[in-house]
Amino acid sequence: MTNTVVAAEEHPRLTPPPDAPPPGADPFEPHPLGTALTRAADVALEKAGAPLAHLLRSLVGGAMVAFGVLLALSVSTGIQTPGLATVAMGLAFGFSFVLILVSSMSLITADMAAGLVAVLARRMTLPRYLRFLCVGWVGNIAGAFVFVAVAAGAGGPYTSAAFVTHAATVALSKSGTSDLSTFLLAIICTWFLQTAMFMFFKARTDVARMSFAFYGPFAFVVGMTEHVIANMGFVCFPLLLDLLHPVQSASPGIAAGLSWGLGAHGLLRNLIWATLGNLVGGTVFVALPFWLIATLQDRAAARLRQP
Repeated sequence: MTNTVVAAEEHPRLTPPPDAPPPGADPFEPHPLGTALTRAADVALEKAGAPLAHLLRSLVGGAMVAFGVLLALSVSTGIQTPGLATVAMGLAFGFSFVLILVSSMSLITADMAAGLVAVLARRMTLPRYLRFLCVGWVGNIAGAFVFVAVAAGAGGPYTSAAFVTHAATVALSKSGTSDLSTFLLAIICTWFLQTAMFMFFKARTDVARMSFAFYGPFAFVVGMTEHVIANMGFVCFPLLLDLLHPVQSASPGIAAGLSWGLGAHGLLRNLIWATLGNLVGGTVFVALPFWLIATLQDRAAARLRQP
């Protein structure tokens, strides 16, 4: 009896973990695409089934994106070469999505794609999907706003002339594109980002998951595209600095026309078009084709199994 107990304690896991490959298979072989889509849909359904928890997860997720915004602005301030500044921003910002996926928090653009897979699989209704997105969008926007408000309120290094001018320049660049340009750049953004998310769900190892999660935001920042929650941080930050520290943060960039509304450099206008573009990019260009591919593969495999 004693030997049996000791053996059980030395080997507490008697069945392979969920991500373990079949016996004899390559332990680093990614999951099939269909499995990755099922896992993503499972996460969306679990979030949609607990709206209050989803709201809280979205608040935290929005703040995590704003972490990346602050780090991106900090490391790129003072870099005069545009390409190097963009790479530095991407490297600093990339960890935001790693934090969100590894900690199981929520990001609206990921919810857009994962939720659509659940709808296509007939596991979630369209009205429930839309409610799911609304909760996620509000939570992310609020979480990002709270974080940048705390940072702006802190002042200190964030009111230096170099930092404020750089933050305002980035905000003007983000908010100054036309409606069509913002929409199309937002499509490209989630084309990168949600491809990385599904690769995250395909991966078996933690290192591979974190690498894919890092790649998505790194790619969309380096590609100079538009992400609705990231833009909430980038555009809102200099506006709050100007509101809370009008003397210290005086900047030609802010005076040039940044605003909260629907104007040429308006935050709200940018968020509207970035949201629509992100929705199309993550669903039409990633979730839908991935689901079609997995469905066709499953049908072909079923035909091969028939006698």
